[in-house]
Amino acid sequence: MKKKKLNTLIVLALLAVSFIGLELPASAQSAMSLNGRTVRTDTRIEYHGGPLVTSTADVYFVWYGCWDSTCGAGGDPVTQSLVEDFTSSIGGSPYLQILSTYPDCCGHGPTGALLFAGSVYDHYSRGTDLTATDIAGIIADLITNNVLPQDPGGIYVLIASADVHSPSTGFCVAGARPHHGIGMALGSQFRYAFLGNPMQCPSVAAPQFFSGSTQLPTPNGNFAADVMATTLANVLSSTITNPYGNGWYDRYGLTNSDKCEGEFGQTYSSANGARANLKVGGRDYLIQYNWVNFRKGRCAINQSEF
Repeated sequence: MKKKKLNTLIVLALLAVSFIGLELPASAQSAMSLNGRTVRTDTRIEYHGGPLVTSTADVYFVWYGCWDSTCGAGGDPVTQSLVEDFTSSIGGSPYLQILSTYPDCCGHGPTGALLFAGSVYDHYSRGTDLTATDIAGIIADLITNNVLPQDPGGIYVLIASADVHSPSTGFCVAGARPHHGIGMALGSQFRYAFLGNPMQCPSVAAPQFFSGSTQLPTPNGNFAADVMATTLANVLSSTITNPYGNGWYDRYGLTNSDKCEGEFGQTYSSANGARANLKVGGRDYLIQYNWVNFRKGRCAINQSEF
């Protein structure tokens, strides 16, 4: 009897060893750290009655800081081109169509339609250390001064060069969610988001592109742009489904994209050997999964995976 029990234990141990190193399915992660405490990510996401972005979202960029060729890697114009190309291509994709599973009080959900509406520059109008108030103020000034249009369907994204800090919004803090919020200009509210530059804290901003201390190749060969693509997909998803803080989130305050932090699922090799999981606009990207709000819910790259 003891010998049979010992053999069983050996078999179980060998099975456990055989699974080491295998990529877990997207739904396998069920907990994460949030403000120093462990919370479950597989809890139900719920609607709290507020308005959503159900029409086409017009996305405007504010390239903040130094972005010409004299600024080094953190201000690389190639980064700009790649991020704008991603934004022009992601609208209506199967990835953003996940957002259609988040209806409002009238049963209308976001369509996943998104339009890149243009970009402007701001050369350090509020210095190199930005708070949330600074970010909202920069965009408000640009709208007030007619540099940016006052667009009720707009989402204004401030993208920082590598010498710009913003610890108060959580940028470069491990586990912090990308920052988005609401500002006021000309008597009306506007939606905004912030993208810090991953060149400032590479391994914190993008652990998916590191093995230990070694930086791995990225799908488009531009670290900043490839990291910004997944961060932008993340923050736009949260802004569309929870723009005013009273839309969709779970019992811990996690929005759809928050619930899938660090999950990239099944990947393939891009032309340069980098890991990728999504192709849009003819380019490969490694994009964090999003929460499909169907039945119990699950992280996926598109609804067809659910």
